[in-house]
Amino acid sequence: MTTDISLTTLLVLCLAAAAAGWVDAVVGGGGLLQLPALMVALPHVPVPHAIGTNKAVAICGTAAAAVTYTRRAPVNRRTALRIGLAALGGSFAGAFFASAISSAVLRPLIMAILVAVLAFVLLRPSFGTGALPDAGPVSRRRTLAAIAVAGLGIGFYDGLMGPGTGTFLVLALAAILHMDLVTASGTSKIVNVCTNVGALVTFSFQHAVIWQIAAPMALFNLTGGALGARMALKRGSGFVRAVLVVVVLSLVCKLGYDQWGG
Repeated sequence: MTTDISLTTLLVLCLAAAAAGWVDAVVGGGGLLQLPALMVALPHVPVPHAIGTNKAVAICGTAAAAVTYTRRAPVNRRTALRIGLAALGGSFAGAFFASAISSAVLRPLIMAILVAVLAFVLLRPSFGTGALPDAGPVSRRRTLAAIAVAGLGIGFYDGLMGPGTGTFLVLALAAILHMDLVTASGTSKIVNVCTNVGALVTFSFQHAVIWQIAAPMALFNLTGGALGARMALKRGSGFVRAVLVVVVLSLVCKLGYDQWGG
């Protein structure tokens, strides 16, 4: 599918992609900016094409952030890849069931979970600010729990619905594997690359990616992702925690608008 847009519109989309890449790299949730921007700028484009184009752009920033994190943060690549492969399978399964489940039913549930998560983060100022000093090596049981929850579970959600997947991954990894938020964010990027690959392959086979728009946006998203990862590494878990609170609040508002105001 091809579409003609003005240079100004394309520039706005590229700036949105850069901002989305930055947010995604820090704590996830960049889709809150990028997907709505695509749908507003391209009102006559079918929704699957907007989602497919969004995935084609997002994978670039996520991959750039993953490379930056793995070079500078103590990310366990083996664990991340194991969770990522489970997430890849979960995302395929979620996409398979997506047409059979009403998002109007899922949104209130996701919002309730997010509100609970937000309360937990606000009431536990130390959450994710550092690895637990007595945590020791990660047990096999915790690793399997992370594969089940962050891999299969959140991967399934990404294929089924999607908004906030990166944020859910950061929270799950910090809670289950006792990671600080910077390490959790770096690990989540590797997992998120896997889920994005699965989605992008599916959308590509369906010819639901507008490549002439995705290509320039991807360059800006990649730049934003690299900058966001470097800023998170430089400023630490306290900074990531602050961004996390803002993103979760934004996600609750976005889902609430979709449910009752859209």
